[in-house]
Amino acid sequence: MGQHIAPYRRSPSMAAYLTTPTAPADVAPIQRRTLRLLFGTQIIGGVGVTIGIAVGALLAARIAGTAVAGLAQSAAVVGAALLAVPVTRVITGYGRRPGLVLAYLTGAVGGVLVVLAAATGWVPLLFLGMLLFGGGTAANLQARYAAVDLAEPARRGRQLSLIVWATTLGAVAAPNFAALADRVTHRWGLPPLAGPFAFSAVAFVLAAVVLLLLLRPDPLLTARRLVAAGAGVVPPAGPPGAVAPRAGMRAAWRVVVARPAARLGIAAVAVGHLVMVAVMAMTPVRLGESHSDVDVLRVVGVVLSLHIAGMYALAPVVGWLTDRAGRRAVILGGIAVLLAACAVAGTAGHHTPLLSLGLVLLGLGWSGTMVAGSTLLSEAVPTDVRPGVQGLSDLTMGLAGAGAAAVSGFVMRVAGYPTLTLLAAIAVVPLLALALRPAPSGALDGEG
Repeated sequence: MGQHIAPYRRSPSMAAYLTTPTAPADVAPIQRRTLRLLFGTQIIGGVGVTIGIAVGALLAARIAGTAVAGLAQSAAVVGAALLAVPVTRVITGYGRRPGLVLAYLTGAVGGVLVVLAAATGWVPLLFLGMLLFGGGTAANLQARYAAVDLAEPARRGRQLSLIVWATTLGAVAAPNFAALADRVTHRWGLPPLAGPFAFSAVAFVLAAVVLLLLLRPDPLLTARRLVAAGAGVVPPAGPPGAVAPRAGMRAAWRVVVARPAARLGIAAVAVGHLVMVAVMAMTPVRLGESHSDVDVLRVVGVVLSLHIAGMYALAPVVGWLTDRAGRRAVILGGIAVLLAACAVAGTAGHHTPLLSLGLVLLGLGWSGTMVAGSTLLSEAVPTDVRPGVQGLSDLTMGLAGAGAAAVSGFVMRVAGYPTLTLLAAIAVVPLLALALRPAPSGALDGEG
């Protein structure tokens, strides 16, 4: 693989690490185990993230007013973005396992704080809780990168998309459990809309414990040992918990700027997420305009379940297309679907079935840009700086989505939902121009 790896330093050893292979032939069993474990924890984490998101805007509107409902949602997105920095530092220094555990536990703390905010009506505590709640999203996003650390080049898109798809099993059903969670916890004395966040905190803790105990050997550290062996660099005797020097965000940015494929990958992920968050965040409020308080939770649950199904259910197909048709082709397809989604949702009025169709298309377009963009980004940069570049991507994606969520509440109040969808569609245009820009043959459709 020919990459230079700087001298290693030791980190705490584990008995399970002592048998970590340094030959590619030994990787397949580890990759299968890693994928199974990530698949399971993505289901658990997906429940935790989605059951809270389903009522986040409604809870914020009830505590602080509709005008800032989008800001509360954006706090969770900002939290996921900002937490990408410390989580990436931990991953770079010590591997995927401790980074994912840190992210999930932070999300659990956030869920508890949101429950306390609902009980006290204290708006600053609500925003702090939503900020930390973003840790669950940060963990779910970083897990997709762990799936490609040891993946074969021709299967990267499919294996990354498998972890994205795993979220479907928990996330599609989770919004419909929001009302049940609310009823159950109301008997315990919790205020309305607080129950889903209590359930989220439990789910995040469970995912963290499973990863802490079972994600061994660490896929990133194993990949580094393979790179070192291929480059003729022999790590010191002892556990393969040794790591390369930390590559910060500045170094990651320089790598991205120098590589056209990396630039397109990071832009596809960020813009796709921006459009999805902008439209999705205000859809529950839009539904609340035409449904009573009694019905709105049920309707929001159904619509968001359909949206999440669009995001995740066809991810394996998107991953297969990413490997077969090429990364750029799938990114362009995702852009087309996002534009169609904005058109359908923006013209749906208060027609719930048509609005649901728009949200399904929105999720499908996000899937195309996320899977193909993440795959392209991961394979476009060297292994030793890959976690830093991936963290930069999640930071950029999160900040883009946070800005969209923050503005969406204001646009919703001043100009309405149709204008919001129009502005979201316009935001796709720069990505379209970048994806259509001519590139050297194979530069954007690389197989590794």
